Amino acid sequence: MSIKVEVFSTPGCSHCERARESLKEVARGFGEHKVMWRDINVLDELDYAVELGVLTPPSIAIDGELVFARLPSALQLQQELARRLEQEGT
Repeated sequence: MSIKVEVFSTPGCSHCERARESLKEVARGFGEHKVMWRDINVLDELDYAVELGVLTPPSIAIDGELVFARLPSALQLQQELARRLEQEGT
């Protein structure tokens, strides 16, 4: 089983784009078979974003749960993914 990371953002935010790419690299470090990454344009999937509680993009949901209401640091994301993978393995 793998973890699904969904990043909610809006088009045109250059800061968001750079930060998102560094976080995506963290997720890739775990392997695509363990962590799936999905970029979501909030404008295209507004109902889903609202359902999860996304109030302001960029935000990150993991396995359908809003975990970071703002983009985390690379270390924060790495620690959260490692914790979830460890729990999944037990």
